[in-house]
Amino acid sequence: MWRGGAWIGLEDLMVERRRRGVRTALVGEALRVALAARERTDPGAGLDIVDLGGGTGGFAVPLAVEGHRVTVVDPSPDALASLERRARDEGVSELVRGVQGDAAELLGLTGESTADAVLCHGVLEVVDDPVQALQAMASVLREGGVLSLLVAQRNAVVLARALAGHLAEARIALQDPDGRWGATDPMPRRFDEAGIAAQLADAGFMVHTVHGVRTFADLVPSAFVDSEPGAAESLAELERAASQHPAFRALATQLHILATR
Repeated sequence: MWRGGAWIGLEDLMVERRRRGVRTALVGEALRVALAARERTDPGAGLDIVDLGGGTGGFAVPLAVEGHRVTVVDPSPDALASLERRARDEGVSELVRGVQGDAAELLGLTGESTADAVLCHGVLEVVDDPVQALQAMASVLREGGVLSLLVAQRNAVVLARALAGHLAEARIALQDPDGRWGATDPMPRRFDEAGIAAQLADAGFMVHTVHGVRTFADLVPSAFVDSEPGAAESLAELERAASQHPAFRALATQLHILATR
C-alpha cells in the first residue's frame, strides 16, 4: 500500500493497525468513563458531542451507536464522505453530522455552549494556533463539559531518535520549543505534560486525568508481538497498567488528557 510517499507492506500495515488498536482502546475506555459521569446529569438522553478532526468517524460512529449525537468537524471532504458511509452502515446516520471546517472555524460552525463533550485527537499538533483552538473548544462546551485531548509528546520522540542513532536530532527535539527534531520533521509541534496543562488552564479548563498512550507499543519489536502467543494481549495489558504511572507516562508517544470547562 502506498501511503505518505512511501510503500507500506502488508505486515507493516498490520502492525500499524495493532498499535492503533491499543491506542484506541485505552483512549476509548477513559473517554467512556468521563462521558458516563457527564450523562448522569440527564440519564438516557444522550450527549451532544463535537469531534474536531474526527475524520472518518473512528470515534464518532461508535459513540453514535451508544446513543450520542456527534458532529464531526474536519477539513477533508473525502474523510467526511467516508464518515457518512460508516454512519449509514451502522444505522446511525440521524445521529452523526459531518461539517467541513477546521479549528479556526469551530465556534462559528457549532455555536457557543452547544456541546457536552469535545474530542480533539491528534489535531492540536497541526493547527495554526493551539491557544486559539483551545479557547474555541472551551467556548463550544457547556459548563461542566468534557474535553478529550490527545497530543503527541516531546519526550517520546527524543527517545525514539536517540534509539535510532540520530543523537543530534534527539538533542534538537529536546531543546526545540515545539519538540521538533529538524526542518524535515513532519510533525509541526509536540507537547510536554506541564506545557499542555498550562495551556489548558489558560483556556479555562480543569485537568482531571492524564494517561500515557503507546508507552511500549512503538518500542517492542513487531516480530516478537507477531510470533509469541498472547504477546499482543500482554502488550495491551502492559500499556493499560503503565498508562497512569507518572514515570512511564513521561515516555509515552501520546498523552490523553480529560478536562472539564
